[in-house]
Amino acid sequence: MSAPGPAPDRAVSGPRTGSPKTAPLHVETPTRRTPGADNEAVQPQANTAPVRPLLKWTGGKRQLLPVLSEHYPAAFTRYVEPFLGSGAVFFDLLNAGRLAHCSIELADVNPDLIGCYSTLRDRTEEVISELASLEREHRADGAACYYKVRDERFNPQRATLMAEVGPALAAMLIFLNRTGFNGLFRVNRRGAFNVPAGRYTDPRICDASHLRAVAAALGRTGVSLVLRGFEATLADTRAGDFVYCDPPYAPLSRTSSFAQYTAGGFTTVDQERLRKAVLAACVRGARVVVSNSSAPEILDAYEAADARRAGLVVRRVPARRAINSRASARGPVDELIISNVARTALETVRPRMAKLGGRSPRGRRLAQA
Repeated sequence: MSAPGPAPDRAVSGPRTGSPKTAPLHVETPTRRTPGADNEAVQPQANTAPVRPLLKWTGGKRQLLPVLSEHYPAAFTRYVEPFLGSGAVFFDLLNAGRLAHCSIELADVNPDLIGCYSTLRDRTEEVISELASLEREHRADGAACYYKVRDERFNPQRATLMAEVGPALAAMLIFLNRTGFNGLFRVNRRGAFNVPAGRYTDPRICDASHLRAVAAALGRTGVSLVLRGFEATLADTRAGDFVYCDPPYAPLSRTSSFAQYTAGGFTTVDQERLRKAVLAACVRGARVVVSNSSAPEILDAYEAADARRAGLVVRRVPARRAINSRASARGPVDELIISNVARTALETVRPRMAKLGGRSPRGRRLAQA
């Protein structure tokens, strides 16, 4: 999840060629098509070795994948994520064999994130070498190494290099993600990364085989990594597309807001811009799934008459909140899945560690949607 803002519309759609450093690794997933039904649902074969997301990410959707997967369309020709973050849904679809023969657009407004992914894809072994070096430093110096990398290397290089992310900077982002507090990516108003060190005994920082697997997934034919805001990404969607939007959540309280993924943040105005873009995509025929908090303004926005006319239905699901400045406020909460794709299961699948308490009549109605 990343916040919007003016961003260059810059695609890094395929590994660069002409150099051994940038040779793509393609992972093709075979599918069995139903005879005589080119536009019907396919019967996918899942990858034998699932690929995990590269990064921990605030609001990552791994715990909600069983619920979200109930809203995956039976058939689609293009998959689009305007808020890439950790890409948990992308990797879930990939591992299930649902992306064979699809074009894929993975977009985000966060240049650090898109730069890291594209550099890992194009210069995999260099990133691995840099990250292995950081791991050795961390084993020797612990938290002191974290702050030295963050303050003396990562932030100064980000400010100097701007949108150019090389192997050293990409490795530093992965390192800070693996050793920082709860996998946060947060910047202050000056745009400086300011997440404190996490409390890890022996974090696994450089997993070379995992890094190569992620690079291979991003190097598949048809995958595009795009530095672009959500409005431009959604404006390009149409019938045949499956779109998953995982924006920075509307905060349920003052202490639960950690939405500073860019210096501009993600405001109530941005939530309304997103809603309008989602409704327009639905009207054009795209199949859309949106996740967000159960904040009253989000409920009201997506229960409005124009949202219902666009085919959107709101569903309340339990999840575990891990990010809050007060530890006592972390725990099970309700989140919303908003979609114009009908559920494929009759029973609600609930993530472990989460229990629903009493609900208002409105809450019970949403859960039954």
